Amino acid sequence: MRIDKYLWCVRYYKTRNMVTEACKKNQVTVNGQVAKASKEVFPTDRITFRKDQITQIITVLDIPENRVGAKLVDMYRRNDTPPEVYQHLELLKLSKEHYRKNGTGRPTKKDRRDIDEFGNVIIDDEDEDLL
Repeated sequence: MRIDKYLWCVRYYKTRNMVTEACKKNQVTVNGQVAKASKEVFPTDRITFRKDQITQIITVLDIPENRVGAKLVDMYRRNDTPPEVYQHLELLKLSKEHYRKNGTGRPTKKDRRDIDEFGNVIIDDEDEDLL
């Protein structure tokens, strides 16, 4: 099966055209080699691709006949992506929510409360000895 069709069938991309664009940008590799969209994929192949700021690593277990439901995807692939990558993505999302864009105006009430809470530091008895 072609790699564009495989990644579409196991629901990593919404359309085959999106997979083709990723292949053209050299974001998809099969067994360490950059792959075109027409590259054939076989069981035990290791696919690495970059999507949503994450480098995903999957191993092909079996080839599906058609696009499969979300619950059945694990029968056809094994996700070998390290969990640290997902934790890093969560930190990126939180950091983007924290900062406001320049020119968005004054802080909201919630922003002001958060700033005030950040300024209020609780000093324990042990910390007083250090002062």
